[in-house]
Amino acid sequence: MENFWDSNVWGFIMITAILLGALLAGNSLKRKIPFLKNSLMPASVIGGTILIIVAAIYKGITGNVMFDTTLFNNSGTAYLEMITYHTLALGFIASTLKITNSHLNKQRTKEIVNTGITTVATYLVQGIFGLAVTMIAALIVKDFFAAAGMILPFGFGQGTGQAMNYGNIYEMDYGFMGGKSFGLTIAAIGFLSASFGGVIHLNIMKKQGKIKIDKSLDALNKEEVEGNNEVPMQESLDKISIQIAFIFVSYALAYFFMHILGLIIPGMKSTIYGFNFILGVLCATLVKFATRWLRKKKFMNREYINNFLLTRLSNFFFDIMIVAGIAAIRLDILEKYWGIALIIGAVGLVVTYAYNRIVAKLLFKDYVEEQFLAMYGMLTGTASTGIILLREVDGNFKTPAADNLVYQNFPAILLGFPMLILATLAPKNTVLTLVIVVLYFIVLNVALFRDFIFKKKGKKEEPTEENVE
Repeated sequence: MENFWDSNVWGFIMITAILLGALLAGNSLKRKIPFLKNSLMPASVIGGTILIIVAAIYKGITGNVMFDTTLFNNSGTAYLEMITYHTLALGFIASTLKITNSHLNKQRTKEIVNTGITTVATYLVQGIFGLAVTMIAALIVKDFFAAAGMILPFGFGQGTGQAMNYGNIYEMDYGFMGGKSFGLTIAAIGFLSASFGGVIHLNIMKKQGKIKIDKSLDALNKEEVEGNNEVPMQESLDKISIQIAFIFVSYALAYFFMHILGLIIPGMKSTIYGFNFILGVLCATLVKFATRWLRKKKFMNREYINNFLLTRLSNFFFDIMIVAGIAAIRLDILEKYWGIALIIGAVGLVVTYAYNRIVAKLLFKDYVEEQFLAMYGMLTGTASTGIILLREVDGNFKTPAADNLVYQNFPAILLGFPMLILATLAPKNTVLTLVIVVLYFIVLNVALFRDFIFKKKGKKEEPTEENVE
């Protein structure tokens, strides 16, 4: 029988309070310190950094890990990793549940597909250079894990949650000591690359007169908060409670499918549960279709899903994911690998910037800067980071760049699935994995630049009397 004063009752509450307090502190510093304000660094990254510094000071004074004390039920680090793991999926589920009524024409569909291909192709180029760096490092540093570079596309391209997932798989299944902290560190470097790299790019383009910083924002419309035929904000069940219920029911369904798959393929259990966010997205899509079907059959008369609240919840989950993921980094474990992590991060920044710059200039000529900033921000941090950079030049989302980030998830998930398989192959045969990643990158680029590669020659002009003369 539990006593309410025991640490195992309060440990999770205290770790949650610490994370939320760090978010508030990070937001205050961002608002007060000009350097941080101008950096576009998310408050969640600043909050996580505060916790890392405090934990390092505590370790230096006491010799103990701050989060693994009685205050946090001696399980704070495990709580941080668990929160990071779950909030990744919950954030994606909240985004997926949102209702979209846009009708896409042929050109917009093409741009969305190209955005999805660009996303996966960027994962691949990050994987190529990440593996190249760590394969070389393994020849120099004794016992270094050669496949560690495959974490780069997850840390940069998919953010904190997936970086930790694959770091954990490499650590638990393949003996990469400090794999989780290595993955979380790469993700943290990615956020710094998005924040400071984005600011440097904006300032250069502004000085050259190529962009104008847009600080105008449309006022929030009442319809965004409470649309037509939606349930009221407050009834017998609060509207935000309904959104949370949809999110957690979707996630519970995802767990059910993961459990079944784990029983069918027990040898792939770590990988299956690493796909929690993908199965969460699929189950959220099923829940969304179910609500539409119920409305169509008149079993449900009003709209229960609200995009405004789901966006707020999605952002909340991603904020918590980032601050928890960064706080979970163990600097002492990474002592031998800091140099390699920084090199991978620098290489990731350069190749992500260069590749997305080329794609934006060639394929998105009507809104080059908007598309580039959105993609660069997303592919070094998260979709939220991409939106932060995009707002600097397109505050009211007048270009299709923001919509591209939303809709590209469908082709990106389909095309990106092989990356998840390749990530589990890398520890077994790193060279073969690198070859396959290079070949897949070539295939996707042929598809991406198909209009240039397979450009049809115009028909020869028929001779006329004037030409003959």
